[in-house]
Amino acid sequence: MKASISIHPGLPVEPDNAGLFISRGMGMHPDRIIDSFELIFVRSGTLSISENEVDLSTPAGETLVLWPGRRHRGTETYRKGLQYYWIHFRLRNDKPPRASSPVVIPQRATPARPDRLAELYHRFLDDQESDRLTPTTASLLVQLMLCEVATSARANPTSASAVLAARAEAHILERLQEPLSASDVANALDMNPDYLTRAFKIARGQTITEFIHRARLREARAMLRDSAVSVKQIARRLGYGEATYLRRLFRRYEGMSPNAYRRLHAKVHVNVR
Repeated sequence: MKASISIHPGLPVEPDNAGLFISRGMGMHPDRIIDSFELIFVRSGTLSISENEVDLSTPAGETLVLWPGRRHRGTETYRKGLQYYWIHFRLRNDKPPRASSPVVIPQRATPARPDRLAELYHRFLDDQESDRLTPTTASLLVQLMLCEVATSARANPTSASAVLAARAEAHILERLQEPLSASDVANALDMNPDYLTRAFKIARGQTITEFIHRARLREARAMLRDSAVSVKQIARRLGYGEATYLRRLFRRYEGMSPNAYRRLHAKVHVNVR
């Protein structure tokens, strides 16, 4: 069974509708054959589904492309807490431009930047609900989604720098709510701060401090999109003493204020079962 699709830059992707599915622990994915592709991104829980009797159960943080003309059906009842984005699209069969390199999208993937993929879904859904979604914008947004899916996180597991960076990342992500600095991370790992900083920069292309800020901002973006928690409360939850500092970082990295980001991602089409 073919397990990837290819798109060429410049060739239109024709989207249909999209939404955010939220389960209340009832029902099951329908047994059906669709006439378009469907890109699913699971936000929480696990989507239990099969395609032509092949199990394609997809956990949180992963994507799944369902193919047209194939039978899809749920394999388990929806569990409470399951949430996933979905969008249907078609690919035109125009002749690709010369010197065009295709973008290969695997049927199953773990996006390197899941927060960016979620933002693209929210932008699409916001424009869809506000009647601002033009065919051109819709096509470009879906192409960007597919490009995010095509870009998987890769690291050399045998690299000493990659091993140290992975240890540092794990320590940081477990302690985002605490005061953190590069020196704190190095001390916790019993490492020389300068050596760890160099290794992290080699492996991740950014400093430890940048990684801390970006990780916290990723959590902040999720809370702004998916909850009504105030900016002040978000700052406290992420280890920032003052909301002013979070606002300053948000403007530096995102180019807008936290409240402007929240307004940008306010409207979504939600279906609940």
